[in-house]
Amino acid sequence: MMETSEAQVVAAAEARAAALAAGDAVALEAWLHPQFRWTSHVGDSFDRDSYLASNTGGSLKWAAQTLADIEVTVVGDAAVLRCVVSDRVDAGQGPEEFRMPMTQTWVRNGDGWRCLAGHAGPRMTVAD
Repeated sequence: MMETSEAQVVAAAEARAAALAAGDAVALEAWLHPQFRWTSHVGDSFDRDSYLASNTGGSLKWAAQTLADIEVTVVGDAAVLRCVVSDRVDAGQGPEEFRMPMTQTWVRNGDGWRCLAGHAGPRMTVAD
């Protein structure tokens, strides 16, 4: 049975999250489109190289990223994934966990789906 495009996007997004949490720059880069752009929950903007450096080469250490309440809309070779992400990170002041809405845009090419852009935030309170 052939996997749906929506399921392929979810699998790609979860693989990207696993590479991020593992601090695996090579695996993470493979999931990001060459023209990738990201906006953080505090409004910082990144291209692919700066995103990789910030998330795998700096003081920020990832422990986990999980996606919940996932919705995917596919139109041709483009997809928008919306979810609530739970992050466990250590930015140098001890481990912390937080949740926030996240949106990613994915594009399909000959090698499968690649994340073209994303935005996360704002952080949600525990009650949200």
